[in-house]
Amino acid sequence: MKYRRLGRSGLKVSEISLGSWLTYGKTVEDNLAEQTIHKAYELGINFFDSANVYEHGEGERVMSTALRSYPRESYVLTTKAFWPMGDGPNDRGLSRKHVTEQLNASLKRMKVDYVDIFYCHRYDPETPVDETLRTIDDFIRQGKILYAGVSEWTAAQIEEAVGVADKYLLDRIVVNQPQYNMLNRYIEKEVIPVSEKYGIGQVVFSPLAQGVLTGKYNGQNIPKDSRAAQSSINHFINNWLQDDVLARVGQLSKVANELNISLPTLALAWILRQPNIASALIGASRPSQVEENVKATEVVLDEQVISRIEDILAN
Repeated sequence: MKYRRLGRSGLKVSEISLGSWLTYGKTVEDNLAEQTIHKAYELGINFFDSANVYEHGEGERVMSTALRSYPRESYVLTTKAFWPMGDGPNDRGLSRKHVTEQLNASLKRMKVDYVDIFYCHRYDPETPVDETLRTIDDFIRQGKILYAGVSEWTAAQIEEAVGVADKYLLDRIVVNQPQYNMLNRYIEKEVIPVSEKYGIGQVVFSPLAQGVLTGKYNGQNIPKDSRAAQSSINHFINNWLQDDVLARVGQLSKVANELNISLPTLALAWILRQPNIASALIGASRPSQVEENVKATEVVLDEQVISRIEDILAN
C-alpha cells in the first residue's frame, strides 16, 4: 500500500480507502463486512469512512466493531453530518445543535473518543458557515475531531469556508469528499484547482461508478447478487446504464485487457494519476474485491494510455 498526505495536513492516508455507504449495516451481513474490513487493514488500508446517515448509524457500528481489535492510532476514522436523522426541524443540517448532537451520537455508537475527520456531508444554505466551522473548531480544541472536511461542496463554497476560517482564526478544512470517476469528472474544472490553491485534498467516492466500471453491467444485465439489483440502490446507477456509456466501458475493458489488468484496477489507477487526490474510496462488499482494488496502487499509466483513455471518454 502507498500513502499520501491529505491536502496540506501532515496526515497520511492510504491511496485506497474503505467506506460503508450502501454496504455495511444493510446489504452485507455483519460477519462478511467484518471480514472485508479486516482484509483491508491487513493489506495496508488505514483509512475507513462512514457517516451517521448510513443506515442510521449501522454503518458506523459495523465498521467500528471490526476495527476495535486494532490500535486506535493505527487507522483513520471518519464520520459526517448534514442529512436528516429524524423528523424534527433541528434533526438535519449543520447548525451547532445538530452537529453537536450528531458527533456525540457517532462517538457513542463507534465507542471511540475521537474521529480523525469530521465532514460536513453537504453545504447547508440555512446555517451560516461561521457557525458550522466554529462548532467544528470547538470540537477540534476538545480533541473530539482532529481534522475538518466537507463533501460535495462547490469551488465557491470551499473558497467561502477558507475565507471564513481565516477571518475568525478557525481550523481550515483539509479535505473534500466529492464523487469522481471516469464517467463523472466535474471536479476537474473548478474544484481541484481551488482545492490545490488552498491545500485541500480530495477523497473521492464512487470511483467505480456504482460498479458500472467493473464491466459487470455490460449489456445492461444486472446480476441478481449485485447491490444494483436492490430497488433502493438501483436508481443511483440508472443514468450510467445507457448504451453509449456501456459502449465506452467496453472499450475501456479492452485497454485493461491489453495492459493485463482488470477494469476496476484501470479505473482506480486513472483516478490516482491526479496528485490532488489523496485516496479513492471503495465500497467493497467482500474481501476479494479489496484484494483486487488495492492492485491499482502499483499501476502507473503512461501518457500514451492516458491519451487513449481520454479519447474513449470524449467519444
